[in-house]
Amino acid sequence: VPAAPATRRLARKLKVDINLVTPSGPGGRVTPDDVHRFAEHGSVPVAAAIEHVSASQVKDDTAFAEFAAHASATIPFLELEPLPDFSTDGPVEVEKLRSIRRKVARKMVTSMALVPHVAHMDEAEVTELDAFRVRERERRGDGAGGRLTLLAFVMKAVTAGLRAAPAFNASLDPFKEEIIYKKYYNIGFAADTGRGLVVPVVNDTDTKSIVQVADDIYEKAVLAREGKLGPEFMRGGTFTITNIGPLGGTALMPTINYPEVAILAMGKVQEKPVVRDGQIVVRKMLPLTLAFDHRIADGADAARFVAELVRQLSDPNLLLMET
Repeated sequence: VPAAPATRRLARKLKVDINLVTPSGPGGRVTPDDVHRFAEHGSVPVAAAIEHVSASQVKDDTAFAEFAAHASATIPFLELEPLPDFSTDGPVEVEKLRSIRRKVARKMVTSMALVPHVAHMDEAEVTELDAFRVRERERRGDGAGGRLTLLAFVMKAVTAGLRAAPAFNASLDPFKEEIIYKKYYNIGFAADTGRGLVVPVVNDTDTKSIVQVADDIYEKAVLAREGKLGPEFMRGGTFTITNIGPLGGTALMPTINYPEVAILAMGKVQEKPVVRDGQIVVRKMLPLTLAFDHRIADGADAARFVAELVRQLSDPNLLLMET
């Protein structure tokens, strides 16, 4: 919201979120009086109002009106209306939003409301890499690395890319107006558990081999599917990868796992005709989409980051040497 620097300092001093203060100054500007009034009388922040409404399960019109009025005053052009009674048009089934699904919903709303998402898309040729992966899986059998997936190779390539582009391994503090660059690399991966989306984290991917990363992914994916993944395995992530390839789909616009600033989506590997040295040949192509926070990086940064991923994934020898 528009406000003078002195007004912002006052808000920080009084521990007031200036974005929640109703402005009375010209042009929608927040004044010091507005801040003092808010600090003295207070108001329910949007997040708290949402929590209050969902937790108490109120359905009366007065409670909804109060919540909607506050949200509309906080976010310009936002006008909330209660849902119609769908049962008047036909049979319905109502299910409470619980547990993992409720947490996912809150996280996604936070991310999409706070972060300006931008996406950069490209394709990586993984013909040789996939052939190498299959050979290694067959050779290793039930031993270490016997669960090699493309995700493990992509995770190592991403880690190398993050070391060269630290802006994507960061978090932005909008209140202090600071960028926190993380000097460690913990890569999360989205796992579909049947009960909701969880993001196990593989720690220290910069110091682990591809075999170690692959085994770590497999072990945590099994725990996630069995509902045994503890919260300690989902903390500390610095970047996330989501892989919809096994389920199909050519592309995905992923939502950033806030407070991270970027996420990479892998699509389904497909054989496609491509031109190589003037000849049309069939190659395995992996669609990649990088969604990033436009506040900390620009399109050129994303293009360079993805181009480096494409370069490494296209040549398994290069990938192994440089990661």
